[in-house]
Amino acid sequence: MQLGSEAVATDDSHRELEQEFLTFTLGPEEYAIDILKVQEIRGYDTVTAIANAPKFIKGVINLRGTIVPIVDLRIKFGIGNVEYTPFTVVIILNLAERVVGVVVDSVSDVIGMTPDQIRPAPNFSSQVGASFIRGLGTVDERMLIVVDIERLMLAPEMALIDEATA
Repeated sequence: MQLGSEAVATDDSHRELEQEFLTFTLGPEEYAIDILKVQEIRGYDTVTAIANAPKFIKGVINLRGTIVPIVDLRIKFGIGNVEYTPFTVVIILNLAERVVGVVVDSVSDVIGMTPDQIRPAPNFSSQVGASFIRGLGTVDERMLIVVDIERLMLAPEMALIDEATA
């Protein structure tokens, strides 16, 4: 009988280590980000363009009184043709007291992964800078690029942080 309770305890501790990720697609690849950074998911709406902004910053939206910059990750990473369809999605992120929206092709689902399911990414050139990749996650037959979205969005080259807060 004791063996059964140990198995349950092990299963519970395994579940406690599990972290949830939101998965999404950019071109042919599937990515995952920490679900705790996600504020909401919404369809792509018209944005107000900002003069002299980098091409990947599409503009800003007014989200319930908060001005939110919108970054198209497809442009930032140089992935495929950029089309805005009814299926194009904006993931609103809450990062270090900064709200940012990212445009992706589609949102897939929310999955749980344990640390042992995330392997270090091999050293290779990728559209996503290596310093922003936490690793490669495997779930069933799926391979996911696990992105440190906070590090990526708050990087100086993203131009999303005010000089005063940097």
